[in-house]
Amino acid sequence: MAIKSFNSDMGRGAPNAAWRGAPNAGVWGLAPTLAAALYTAVATAAPSNPAALRWKLPPYATQEGDILAIDVPVEAARQGCRVEAEIDLSQYDGMPIEAEIEAWGESIAKPRDSWNGLKFQFEIVDPESGEKRYPNTAPLLGDFDRRTLRLRDSLCSTRPAPSRLVLGLQDTCGKVTFDLSTLRIHEGRPYWPVTNQTHLCAYSGPLADAAIHRGVMSPGGDMTAADFATLAEWGVTLLRYQMIRGWGKTGTNRDIAEFEAWLDSRLDHFESFVLPMCRRYCMKVVLDLHVTPGGRIAQGEFAMFFEREYADWFVAKWRRIAERFRGNADIIYGYDLCNEPVQNNEALPECDWWSLQRRAAEAIREVDPVTPVIIESNAWDTPGTYGAMSPVALPNIIYEVHVYNPIEYTHQGVHRKADAPLPYPNPGKGWDKERLRRVLAPVRSFQERHGAKIYVGEFSAAAWAPGAENYLRDCIALFAEYGWDWTYHAFRESPVWDVEKAGSRFSEMAPDPATPRKRALLEGFGNAANGADML
Repeated sequence: MAIKSFNSDMGRGAPNAAWRGAPNAGVWGLAPTLAAALYTAVATAAPSNPAALRWKLPPYATQEGDILAIDVPVEAARQGCRVEAEIDLSQYDGMPIEAEIEAWGESIAKPRDSWNGLKFQFEIVDPESGEKRYPNTAPLLGDFDRRTLRLRDSLCSTRPAPSRLVLGLQDTCGKVTFDLSTLRIHEGRPYWPVTNQTHLCAYSGPLADAAIHRGVMSPGGDMTAADFATLAEWGVTLLRYQMIRGWGKTGTNRDIAEFEAWLDSRLDHFESFVLPMCRRYCMKVVLDLHVTPGGRIAQGEFAMFFEREYADWFVAKWRRIAERFRGNADIIYGYDLCNEPVQNNEALPECDWWSLQRRAAEAIREVDPVTPVIIESNAWDTPGTYGAMSPVALPNIIYEVHVYNPIEYTHQGVHRKADAPLPYPNPGKGWDKERLRRVLAPVRSFQERHGAKIYVGEFSAAAWAPGAENYLRDCIALFAEYGWDWTYHAFRESPVWDVEKAGSRFSEMAPDPATPRKRALLEGFGNAANGADML
């Protein structure tokens, strides 16, 4: 019962001396030996009861005793087959969850979208915000012999009863067989530190009593003088300069020498053109490393979390960047260390998403004690991850979040043709400003608990999303209420996000100087009075 009480305390997300201890403590804020002992006790004290799950068998699924077979023919690939069971995960609130099951597969085809295919997946809906998440096993294709599939949900947030467990094949064909007798669900070992929970952030220099900054992300390539003139007319005071190529693709940026040569060319453009233009137009600028050495691997994870050569280069390179640009803190808003980190599996020691950013920040502080450093959270820097976020015990640290919630709305039609258009606000789905407030609650709580400066690095909605201007206004209003800086994604980049273009799909996007989204953005920049003339 003592362990159960310990687990319950962890689920609320409040500072707790029993586990969120002093700075530089081990996982869970405890000494490593004690943390390991508690992990063993917790994992064995609250076993689930997989045998009690009641599976709903759709077409192409058969069950004989403990053997569940899913065999989807080629002609039914779009339909697929998902076998679901309701499951109570509430006992794991505030802790990582791990699950295992043994399975084998035959002729599993590649799905249209990387997040589909083989499913050993939880489906969890946060009861407060309504946000959904779908932690899944690693993707497997073709044939594979009997092996253990593993599933993990690391967000450590509230898990309602019931959630769902899904087995099957989604948007693909082939055969997969599960041995239900091998299904195990238990509390997991943390993969990164949860520490510094009593730390209060300290700000000085350019961040002391700073005004709120509002702006945009840059295009992916070179900017022009005309771009800066336009942004100045709009009233932009903050630019997120993204150094990007091959974003989101796997197997990219593997050659360190070639990657460094490319990165240095972007830094040269930043130094010779972007920085002077920002000075000319009195804009702050974020130096954003939008892709990382080693690139992304399966499920979007950063290679540098698992390959030390890339991790060590990342830390050393940020030190060299800080040496090059120190003395520009009046213009450089912050060093944005890495864009949208993702870590689902155990990293190398001191290479997890949090520790690696902490190491880079410490290396920067050795040569530049003033310029702010920007830390992003796990799982694509989503708001829900801030429930288990740790502050970094250094001065002038800014915490970044990206807001695309609900993604079902913001990204409709982006990855593939949408079904019926989904409007915002949407009473039927509960999408409105108050829902956004609930989504942002973990970030707001982190801000208030640690006195942290929050920066919204990205937020947006697809050009064709009905009511996108309403969504932008609600986001901007909440950011203003909370005193958060922000940059819209993105200025003159992909047409789907460009407020100077309109259309109902990618192939129909065309210039439009008077979009409602542009008007909403200009209002956010403080240009409500002359926005009509500019449109």
